[in-house]
Amino acid sequence: MTDGWNWRQPNDDDAAERAAASGDPESPTEGRTDDGMWADQAWSDPQTSATWTAPPVRPAEPAAGHWWSDARSDPWRDPSAPVSLTVPGHTDAPSTDRVSDGGWFTRRTAMVAALVIAAALVAGVMGGALGVGFVTAARRPTAALSSSNRPIAALAQRPPQSFAAIAARVLPSVVTVRAQIPGGTALGSGFAVGDGTYIITNDHVVSGGSSLSVVLNDGSSTAARLLGSDPESDVAVLRVPKSNLQPLELGDSTTVQVGDPVLAVGSPLALPGTVTSGIVSAVDRLLAAGDPTLTRYYAAIQTDAAINHGNSGGPLLDGAGEVVGINSVIKSMATDDDSAGNIGLAFAIPINQAKRIAEEIIAHGRARRTVIGARLDDAFRGVRVAQVDPAGPAADAGMKDGDVIISLDGHAVSEPVELIALVRKYPPGSAVTVRYQRGSDRKDVTVTLAADAK
Repeated sequence: MTDGWNWRQPNDDDAAERAAASGDPESPTEGRTDDGMWADQAWSDPQTSATWTAPPVRPAEPAAGHWWSDARSDPWRDPSAPVSLTVPGHTDAPSTDRVSDGGWFTRRTAMVAALVIAAALVAGVMGGALGVGFVTAARRPTAALSSSNRPIAALAQRPPQSFAAIAARVLPSVVTVRAQIPGGTALGSGFAVGDGTYIITNDHVVSGGSSLSVVLNDGSSTAARLLGSDPESDVAVLRVPKSNLQPLELGDSTTVQVGDPVLAVGSPLALPGTVTSGIVSAVDRLLAAGDPTLTRYYAAIQTDAAINHGNSGGPLLDGAGEVVGINSVIKSMATDDDSAGNIGLAFAIPINQAKRIAEEIIAHGRARRTVIGARLDDAFRGVRVAQVDPAGPAADAGMKDGDVIISLDGHAVSEPVELIALVRKYPPGSAVTVRYQRGSDRKDVTVTLAADAK
């Protein structure tokens, strides 16, 4: 349902009756999944066809002590076992019993109806780039469910592809950030760095809030104070009293490659300790978000890991469990922030940029912003220099008013917000190669970026 398919329940009562008479389940009408119609592959045995057949003979039991010796009770554990959503056992042909509402549905069709209902609960039409904080007026009670009695394998016995060891190590260092705002409480995420008393989060999580506090993984809560923030970079640092929080290890975001596995940890929709996984979908994704009074710039790591409201400020971790980004923005087709949700397009601030900003906030209470020393022409279709600062880096490199910037360090830019986002990623003093066009001539120059005077 979350993959964007537009599921519809087939309306073929005759087919259901024919299937009931023959004792075989009906085959759904064949069609294109991109048009929201039924595809027989969704219901067929992937190794045969759409017709129901008895399950294959169960393979021999694995040797006792083998890491997947309990595969019968955990079908996801055996990498060679066919896909199964239930514990293997005797399987009868699908029943055509009447459901309680009197409709002639097979059990399979009843399951489809449940899926359609679930889709209605989570589906939406969404758009725009939105910060993923979460606002709640009050906590709602949740139903208590009984736990399984099946023993859980030790971390060392988990298959190599399991992220359980990483999750167990990092979860105690991730917190829920709470800020009182008019009309409710803003909730986001954060994580411990430094000596464990510093919490990195997003500026948009705490901006405009009061009575800041953080909720630890064990459920305890402690007051927090804002040390400082950089709204345009969307990074903020909180300080909490001495605690047992262990700082997370910070990685190197310049080594991140498309296709790398990543984990997102945080408190989406007020569900603390949530871990989701995905891959790096893109790097240096240049975008801007915010409101008419403030624009935030991101040269972001894009991921398809599920990120929702409340994940803001939480860590994006690589396969070694090191932080490579701060989850900050989701892309959606919603017309308002409240309706936005995960569609597999999420963006994180690279940790190298966030670390530099956080260190400056801790040391000086504020962060420097990196600039190229030129005002850009917003009305021009492209990145044209409207005015060069005579004492700025661009002027020192020989650039003039009217020059059109084509790329920075090999990264093409097509609008002003892209150049600003890319420049902000670098620390002041970085030497970058700028390619620009003047008339019909193109030229490459080295520009040493500087800090703004604010």
